[in-house]
Amino acid sequence: MFDINLMSILRRPPQAVAHIKGSPRYPNIEGRVSFYAVKSGVIVVSMISNLPCGEGECEGSVLGFHIHSGASCTGDDMDYFKNAMTHYNPKNCNHPYHAGDMPPLFSAGGRAFSSFLTDRFTVSEIIGKTVIIHSMPDDFTTQPSGNSGEKIACGVIKLNRYKNIGAR
Repeated sequence: MFDINLMSILRRPPQAVAHIKGSPRYPNIEGRVSFYAVKSGVIVVSMISNLPCGEGECEGSVLGFHIHSGASCTGDDMDYFKNAMTHYNPKNCNHPYHAGDMPPLFSAGGRAFSSFLTDRFTVSEIIGKTVIIHSMPDDFTTQPSGNSGEKIACGVIKLNRYKNIGAR
């Protein structure tokens, strides 16, 4: 039996939020990733717009989506989000078993929505970390980060000031 009433959970404020902004090469990307603590883990809900679109009927955009261990969406001209660092991986697991490995985003006309449950982290463990969207799909094989390409958008995960972190 599933112990989650998703609609009830989504009616309340999330415990943490990352506001996503695109890199200088993708300045129009924007969105929000929300984190809801529940008894069985964390529900992650993302709504992103202005993503790159694939070309052709069989070339839709599938984009890598991860929590990274760094605390800043800054970098340099070679890697705009270099200071987001690498995948969040506190237990030193192989990819794709990092705590920060998440399902990819599927762009539909430049927009993506996803919702999933994970028990790889708690909300309090990821405050101050970064959410990264990559230009390519994660291959779930290549070490250490899935060969998911350029970091094209980033957001720092912050405690939602309207909601305290509750126990799971």
